[in-house]
Order: sequence, then structure tokens, then C-alpha cells
Amino acid sequence: MSTLEQRTRYEAAEVEPRIVRRWLDSGLFHPEPEGDAGETYSIAVPPPNVTGALHMGHALNGSIQDVLIRFHRARGKRTKWIAGTDHAGIATQKQVEKQLAEEGTSRTALGREAFEQRVWRWREQYGSTIIEQFQRLGASLDYEDERFTLDARYHDAVLKVFVDLYEKGLIYRDNYMVNWDPGSGSAISDLEVENRTVVDSLTYVAYPIKDADGETITVATVRPETMLADTAVAVNPSDERYKHLVGRTAILPLVGRELPIVADDYVKPEFGTGALKITPGHDPNDFEIGRRHSLPEITVIGEDGRMTAAAGERFAGLTVSEAQAAVVEALRAEGRLVRAEPYEHEVPFSHRSGERVEPLISLQWFMRMDELAQPAIAAVKDGRVRIHPERWARVYLDWMESIRPWCVSRQLWWGHRLPVWYRGEGEREETYVGATPPEGDGWRQDEDVLDTWFSSALWPFATLGWPEQTPELKAFYPTDVLSTARDILFLWVARMIMMGLEFAGDVPFDDVYIHSVIQAPDGRRMSKSLGTGIDPLDEIEKHGADGVRFGLLAMSSSQDVRYSAEKVQQGEQLANKLWNASRLILTRIDPDARAACRPRAIEDRWIVSRLAAARATFEAHVAAFDFSHAALTLYDFVYGELCDWYLELVKPRLYEAEGEERADLDATLLHVLTETLQLAHPVIPFVTEEIWSFVPGAEGLLAARQVSGADATARDPEAERALGDAIAAVQALRGWRDGVGAPVAARIPARLEAGGYDETAAHVARLARFELAPSANGTDAQDAATIAIPGGAVVVHASDAVDLGAAERKLAERRAKLEGEVARCAGKLANEGFVAKAPPAVVEAERAKLAELRAELEAL
Repeated sequence: MSTLEQRTRYEAAEVEPRIVRRWLDSGLFHPEPEGDAGETYSIAVPPPNVTGALHMGHALNGSIQDVLIRFHRARGKRTKWIAGTDHAGIATQKQVEKQLAEEGTSRTALGREAFEQRVWRWREQYGSTIIEQFQRLGASLDYEDERFTLDARYHDAVLKVFVDLYEKGLIYRDNYMVNWDPGSGSAISDLEVENRTVVDSLTYVAYPIKDADGETITVATVRPETMLADTAVAVNPSDERYKHLVGRTAILPLVGRELPIVADDYVKPEFGTGALKITPGHDPNDFEIGRRHSLPEITVIGEDGRMTAAAGERFAGLTVSEAQAAVVEALRAEGRLVRAEPYEHEVPFSHRSGERVEPLISLQWFMRMDELAQPAIAAVKDGRVRIHPERWARVYLDWMESIRPWCVSRQLWWGHRLPVWYRGEGEREETYVGATPPEGDGWRQDEDVLDTWFSSALWPFATLGWPEQTPELKAFYPTDVLSTARDILFLWVARMIMMGLEFAGDVPFDDVYIHSVIQAPDGRRMSKSLGTGIDPLDEIEKHGADGVRFGLLAMSSSQDVRYSAEKVQQGEQLANKLWNASRLILTRIDPDARAACRPRAIEDRWIVSRLAAARATFEAHVAAFDFSHAALTLYDFVYGELCDWYLELVKPRLYEAEGEERADLDATLLHVLTETLQLAHPVIPFVTEEIWSFVPGAEGLLAARQVSGADATARDPEAERALGDAIAAVQALRGWRDGVGAPVAARIPARLEAGGYDETAAHVARLARFELAPSANGTDAQDAATIAIPGGAVVVHASDAVDLGAAERKLAERRAKLEGEVARCAGKLANEGFVAKAPPAVVEAERAKLAELRAELEAL
């Protein structure tokens, strides 16, 4: 490693791989399972799909979790960040099936066992990609104890939960309406469905009334192809138009099936004609109506998305869209088509495959949720689980209080195969459910696997060895925080709470933080297909991991935010600024110096006090999950107070002080640097760890160093007031110089007419480049200008250093320009049309601009 004197620049690309290796070799990320959860701090990473690569959401959430882990490790907690990946049933199977298709074969050609082996090989080849990418980010996950939701121990836990729930009567098999995804060839849960607005054709069809001399009842439908499975017509019982028809029979066009006309409160009289065709086999609402009225359930669309034999010879084998056109044409030929009109409505699509969901009645395995939901509702209501921001707690409770049965079976080969076996057929069929296969001949195992989210729901405790009562489970469960995105609040978070309470005996975490979604810079979602994706690994290559971490944290919010390249650049600049400041200190102090807080001058007392304030503010923001303000607090302290002010204030002493004064200065500088590195480490760990390796007397890794919380006794209000006034005075004097165009090198003679500058007058004079004489009684013939500063003023003397006449003319010109800009801006905001029509962000920007202009004008 080169010496610090030789390293004039911080080179992230060289430093980061070396630092990661030091961290991993130290074993720091793999804590011993000692003590109980009160002495430890743990987080279970949301397991990324084994198919995945690091995207911006992973990078943001990884940065958030790593801040929490490093922060609490430094406060003496034994920290474990549970690492691992999810087997991602549908996504992984699709990846491997795509490979097989390119090879000219398929999973069915291979057979189940060979296909599963092929997927395992694929996982061995690609499954560690995202974990290695987390290391690039600096995530201090427990890589030595990486888990996988299909590893042997985890699989045993999943089987036990399924069997236990079955034995309690909470898991059952039934013919029920499911969301069928033709794209994946499997049922999917309600939470894997996304509604999209589409425009369909609303088709009006006349159904003749039996024995009614030509009377008809007209229904309106967006899915005429499903009418082939109609088993009733329904009307609202309060609809006077149809009361005389309730109890009578309609005849289904094209088919001739007799349909009872029933009354049901679900029917909306204002929709269409107020008469509703009832198709229990192909609509979830019709399914419920059918069960209430004991209607037959006919299925005319198969799992392959084509019409079945039950649709009749004319339509069997057609795709859904082909059948729709054929049915409409047949209705027209039969004289039953009344009219058609465009109709905009919400339609379900699969979040997995992107295809339109087909509601089908299917024999599936379901999990009854109401009994499990009640303790999970209570846990949030009584504060055992706190959800941040709080508005998401209400969303969680609303969903949980109306929770529906969960279809847990999936028609896939990759996943946890159902521990269910059958023997015999029909009414004599036997069913066996158990963690081990049944004894005897003739048993066949269910072909389906469990929904991926079923196994993921066990993640916080199954990863720690449950159902065995392991030392890891005792030490690290419950975990402390879950940081996640809002789109899996129901899919995952709610189910983990239910399963944790039911099987591990406690909530799985104390706090749930719902982080923001990082959008593309133009406000669209980040997406490869849209061309709006930004690869965090590319950003790490350009700006370093510290820059990316800082930028993502600084731009995070309780709302969705647009990606800000400027914030990432700001993080890169912060790392470089801290490197340069540290290099200045470390190359100037005595190599034998050791960190100690021994402030002599007021600027030393001030920086020690401001450091304590920054620590307290940073800790408060982290505790409140306000990572943006935590990052910006760090930036303001390092960039502003430490580098721009303290190091400038202390420079003369750094070059000139000797003896005890120099020893105290070196000790204090090292103290401030050491504590600054500790403060910054959770946010920018690479550069701080690298600097730490050059600090005299530093032992071990900075990542392993432990400190107490912020020390309120280190605050020095008097030093903060005095230096704060001095800084404000320097800024006022520099502003005046800029305004009058004073030459950079000119030292302007003036008189200090202000109190409270006994210890800081020399600093003000040096940093503002003024020659300050002491206060005098009365005025002086040389007095030419007065500059207001805290506690009084600086009176500028006439001299050759600056042409005050020209200076005053420049100031007058600037005042006039500002007055014009203020008037223009104020007029714009007074225009009600602008305020009402312009985007809120534009209006707010204009208001901020007006405030800045007025502040500058007032200062002049």
C-alpha cells in the first residue's frame, strides 16, 4: 500500500475490493449466537430472487439496512444481517424453460426429476450473482450463513408448517374460483394480480323468455364468449323493470340452456340494462352469486386459454379472442345481437407473466386466513409491530380485516412440492398429508408446488434454524427491523407477522420501514423494457459505492422520488472531501500523536461541540428512519463545519504551533477525525475504513469499533455562539467584497464596531481579508461604508484597496435588478391562473426563488 503522502486522490475502484476482502476475512459479519435478542440487533434481508441482479431498489434498501446494521454494531450490539435468496418459483422456472427452448427441448420432454436437476445446476451457476453484487455495495450481510428458501433445512421447516396448518384445519382442498395465469400455466394469488384500464366492447344480447310470446331480457357483457357457460340471469330485487320476471326462465342463445332468473342485491341496476348474465365458472362475482343460489358451475375455457368441449363443437379449440369474435358473429346471425359500444374498465393481468388473468374454477389447495389474521392485526394495533410511515399501518389493517382465503398451490415443478399423496379414485380416494411419504403401495404425490410467498413467510425464523430451538434463533429472533417496499406489504410482510406469531411465538420484527420507490429521472418507473433503467453497478463504477450509497440515502423519502444523479455526485464529492481533509490532518500531525479531546482555542471547542450536535442529530434521524436527513446532516457537518470552517480556522496553528500547544492540537485533531470517521462510517463505509487504516493508534477495523451514543456534555453553547457569529461575519464581509468587486488579494482597512469578538476577531479578519482596527468612539472622516454583522458592524475606511464610489454604483445596480426580479416573481405568484394551473413543484420553486431574492435584497 502506498503512503498517504503519495495518494493525492481517493481511488474508489482500487480501494473498495480490498476493503471488502478485509471485512470478509475478519469474520465480523458472522456473529456468534450468544446472549438473547435484547443484546443483539438483527435484520432479515428481503431475499432477492435467485434469478435477479442488483437493481436500484435493492441498492437503496441495501444501503438503508447497512446503515442500521453498522450503526448498531458500533453501539455494542452483536449484529446479524441474515443473508440469502428466494427460489422464485415462476421466475426461475421460466428462465430455465427459456434455455431449454433455445436448445430445442422442453421441461415435459426432460421429465420432472431431470428438469429439477437442471434448475439446481442453473442456480449453482447464476444464483450467487446478486449476493456478490451486494458485496460491491458494501453490504455487511452474514455471507458465511447464506440461506436459500429451498435448502434442505428450510424445506423441512416449510413442510412442518404446511402439515401443522392442515392438521389445524386451516389448509384445505376445494374447487374454487382462482386467478389463472395462462402465461405461467398456474394459479396465482389475488396479490399477484394488477388491474389495468382497458377499452373493451360492451355487447348487448337479447335472451328470450320461456313461454312468453317473444318477450326477451337483454343483458350487457364485455365477455360474450363466456355466455356459453351461463347458468342464470340476475336482476336487483328492487328493480321494478324486472320484478315480473324473477322466478321465470330465460333461454340461453346459441346453446338453448334454460336459465333461472334470480334476484340478487349484487346486481347494479344502472350498469348496462340492469340484467346480468351469471357465469359462475368464469367470473369471481358470478361465482359468489352462483354459490348463494346453488347454480351449476360450467367451465368453457381451459387452463391452456382455449375453449373446451363444453363450449360446443362450433367453438371448441378456439382461443378466447377467436371465440369472442365467433360468438358475436353467431349472435348476429341468430338475431340476438342488440348492439355493441366501447366500454372502459379495469381488467386483471398477471404481475408475473403480464397476460390477462382468466378466472377459473379449479381444484386447488387453500389456506384460511381469518384465524391467523386476528393476532397479526392486534400486534399492529397495540404497537408490538410499528409500521413507518404510519399511513401504511392503516392500509395494512384495512387489508387484514377483510382478508380472503389464500390459494397456496401452484402448477409448477420448481418449488416446495406439496407434502400430499393420494390413493384410489373418485369417492374412494384417500388423501395423506405428512412431512414424510406414506407407507404402502399405490400412493401418488400431488404434482403442485407451494406458492413462493408461502415459504418466504417463514424467512425471519426458518433462516435461524426453526423448528429446532437453535442458539441462532434464541439470539436473533425476533429481528429488529424489516425494510421493504410497499408492493409486498401484503404479499410478504403481513404473512410473516401471521406466521411468526403462529409458529415462532412472537412477532418477527419490531419495526417495518416502507422505503420510497426510486423512479427514473423523468418520473416514469425504472424499467429495462422502457429504457428507463439505471444500473447501480454502472453508477458504482463511475462514482464509487460510497457515492451511490450516499446519493440513494439522500434522495430517499416517505414519498416516491426521482433518481438524482446530482445527489450521487454529491456523495462522491463528500468522499473525496473527507479524504483530502483527512490527508491534510494526517500528513501534518506527529505520527506518535494519539486521539484525545484537549481543546485549547475557541475553534477547537466549537468543532467538538458541533460534532456532538451532528452525532445527536444523525442518531435521531436514524432512529426515526429518516435516512435522507441523516445523510444530509453528515454532509453539512463534514463539508461545511469541518472542512470549510474548522480546518481553515486551525490552519495557522497546524503550520506554526509548537510544544504542548502543538501536542494538544494534534490530539484534538485526531479526536475530531476519529469521531467524524465513526459518524460517517454507516453511510460511506469504504472511504472511512481506508482513512482509518492511516490513523495513528487505530486498532483493527473501523467497522468493528464500538462507541457510546452522542455526549450532550460535549456541547459548548458559548463557543457555538461566538464562532457562529464569527462565521456569519465572515460571510457578510465576503458578500460585501463580492458585491463591490474588491480584488481578491486586497486587504481592506476597516474598524470592528461589534461586541463578542474577543476570541475571534483575528479569524474574521484573516478569512475575510480585512485589516480590522479596534473599535473607536464616534465616527472617522475616513469612514466610507458600513457592513452589518452579528452584534454590530464593520466600518470600512476609504482606501486604495477598493473604489467605493464604483462599489456603491455596482450595489445600486444590483439592488435595482433584484427589485425588478422580485416584482416580476411576486406578480407571477399573484396571478391566480398560474398558481391554479402550473404543476405544484413549479409553483413551489417560484416561491422559493422569491424568498431567495428578497433575502438577498434585504441583505444589500
